[in-house]
Amino acid sequence: MRRILLACAALCWSSAAKAEGERAGDFDYYVLALSWSAAWCALEGDSREDPQCDAGRGLTFILHGLWPQYETGWPSFCRTSARDPSRAQTASMADVMGGSGLAFYQWKKHGRCSGLTAEDYFAAARRAFGSIQVPDLFAQVDRPLTLPARVIEEAFLEANPGLQQDQITITCKAGLIQEARICLTRDLVPRRCGEDVIRDCKLSDAVLEPVR
Repeated sequence: MRRILLACAALCWSSAAKAEGERAGDFDYYVLALSWSAAWCALEGDSREDPQCDAGRGLTFILHGLWPQYETGWPSFCRTSARDPSRAQTASMADVMGGSGLAFYQWKKHGRCSGLTAEDYFAAARRAFGSIQVPDLFAQVDRPLTLPARVIEEAFLEANPGLQQDQITITCKAGLIQEARICLTRDLVPRRCGEDVIRDCKLSDAVLEPVR
């Protein structure tokens, strides 16, 4: 009986420790998530009266985050000795992320898992974002467009000749084009996505919300 109790205690301790987050720096590759700003506003931002959704911002695909990834699954809220970013550091990401609040949340959930300092993580996220050409034509979307989700992927592939079909996936949510997700090595070079990431939106009538 005592051995059973000890085993149960050990199992509970193990589960609790795991719930605190994985070890920082232990991952296989990154997913660069680019969010279609107008879709986020329609689904969440408008109800929050988020400044990202103000008319005239002209935001298309913005940097959602740079996510450490396993070949299957991903770490989150990792244990790290790195300090949280200052307000100035998160504010400095507003031009590519739409606001500083998202920057801080992305650091907490994903950045801590990179094994980098906040400064280096944000610098890596900015480099990764800058390495992908967002097709210029998206800035011209002035009304809702109904189209197959694969059209968005094809536009990215055309604008980024070195990018391969198995290195990018397009996601939808509530019938809207939501994100373009590009898989990158730890050195920020495009690579094949893991099987749990390659889940393209199959909708033939997805809606691309107009730029605001």
